Amino acid sequence: MTEFQKVFLAKSAVKANDLEHKRKISFNINKYNESVINGKKQYSNLEIGRKKAKNIKWKTIENLDKYLEQFEHNFTNNKGKIIWAETADDALQAVLQICKDNNAKQVVKAKSMVSEEIHLNHFLEKNGIESIETDLGEYIQQLDGEPPYHIVTPAMHKSKEDVAKVFHDKLGTEQNLNPTEITQIARKNLRTKYLSAQIGITGANFLLADIGGIAVTENEGNARLSTSFPPIHIAIVGIEKIIPSINDLELFWPLLATFGTGQQITVYNSIFTGPKKEDETDGPTEMYVILLDNGRTNLLKKEIRESMYCIRCGACLNVCPVYKNIGGHAYGTTYSGPIGSVITPHLLGMAENKHLSFASSLCGNCTEVCPVKINIHELLLENRSLAVKQKLNGFAEDTIWKTWEQAMLSRRIMNLVRPDLKNKAINYLFRDSWVQDRDKLFFSPKSFNKMWKER
Repeated sequence: MTEFQKVFLAKSAVKANDLEHKRKISFNINKYNESVINGKKQYSNLEIGRKKAKNIKWKTIENLDKYLEQFEHNFTNNKGKIIWAETADDALQAVLQICKDNNAKQVVKAKSMVSEEIHLNHFLEKNGIESIETDLGEYIQQLDGEPPYHIVTPAMHKSKEDVAKVFHDKLGTEQNLNPTEITQIARKNLRTKYLSAQIGITGANFLLADIGGIAVTENEGNARLSTSFPPIHIAIVGIEKIIPSINDLELFWPLLATFGTGQQITVYNSIFTGPKKEDETDGPTEMYVILLDNGRTNLLKKEIRESMYCIRCGACLNVCPVYKNIGGHAYGTTYSGPIGSVITPHLLGMAENKHLSFASSLCGNCTEVCPVKINIHELLLENRSLAVKQKLNGFAEDTIWKTWEQAMLSRRIMNLVRPDLKNKAINYLFRDSWVQDRDKLFFSPKSFNKMWKER
């Protein structure tokens, strides 16, 4: 068992028995579920929309090199600058170099999971550069010293009382502030940062190949402020975010909104195609797009390629019984839940992260709700199969499962062993994973096979 797996199991055990944590998550996810029902009402035929979206992503990923080169050509024609980053360190060093070249000591950052993936905040702080999260949920998490809990809702696990306590402890505000007061304080603190920061950093929800633009979706306007006031805009984007055309947004924007938050359309949807033109008053004088691989080309292998269709809506997390029991932090990775369990072993290494794909009930709910119809539960099974083929489960585990398989496939072997011995064996083998938190398992004194013969 790896250290990653031990930590995962330890954190999971704590959260699975934390009733207050479950109450908060249940409350927030139920609110989400109610909103999604209303969001879906905008569609006359949602199934056709989902199939069309999947086909577009299929076409894009099958021609990934072509579309990325098209994006680069069109973006540079608009005086933007492209940086290709094969690894997380390549991306970090590129950001640092831009900061050094411009003597930047402060950056404002709109919500970006890919910057969490490469641990950008920690890296910049280590190099004497202040990095401020401007999304309210991310700002709360940064104040509390925690990573995001959820792909879309970073502070989903916190109640309004928890947030008020964070503000009191970290900012010295009065106790028990209400949500409106908390929001106003955050707004006041962040507005000064937009004006003083030398660089604004965002991610992107989509890369638009035909116009060389990035599309950013948000509900608070913080990304617009982060890209309007600072003279330099850096967008760090995973290469899988590419789609062929700006015209595809009429399909993807509503899908992302409906399945991400239950809205018909997100409040702020922006497209950036480069630095501001001569006749424009707002926007950066320089714009960079860092195209990040960081293991994504590992996902191009045919068994798992479909995972690159993901638009990061977070819907699969909200329906997953495992995620709802153990929460986002137990995974110990940037991308949690079902889709995180699919892609993380390929991004960070199967040997250290194979356990994530086994932490699933395979109920299929994740596949059912995916807006681009990714067969997530089948990809989880594929990861399990790859782990076995690569002999990553260890000799003892493989031997136990082979013995189990032989016994279960042979009625003669099953009947040879007395029920009391079966009970002892099964309760010993599963003493940690089952018996510790549940009633013991018991075999019937007479198997169905024996009763049938007697009849």
